[in-house]
Amino acid sequence: MRLRHALVSACGALALIAALGTPAHAATGHFDYKYIGLNGHQRSGTLTDPEDIVCITIPEVADPDSSHPAFAPHNRTDMYAMVYTGEDCTGDSWTLKPHGRPATDRLELRSVAFFTK
Repeated sequence: MRLRHALVSACGALALIAALGTPAHAATGHFDYKYIGLNGHQRSGTLTDPEDIVCITIPEVADPDSSHPAFAPHNRTDMYAMVYTGEDCTGDSWTLKPHGRPATDRLELRSVAFFTK
């Protein structure tokens, strides 16, 4: 099952790269999220000027066997952010607009990819 998801994600990423036809560069701005730390307390994380067209697994929640998903993402970059419920850009996904409002605490994620439309 995981192999099929990985294959679908890889094919999707290749299609996105081929469609854009431009080299990857960094989004400008910050992508913020919340997560529960090892001590059980809520913490905040930030990706600063993240690369686009690259899947970024949120480091604090990369292992689903030992962590809860991150939540409440806030895309303050100049690119769209596609957030995924699984690591390596797998699972359900939602798109967040550039310089958008913070998402609800109910929106959970483990990975994100940035792109332009």
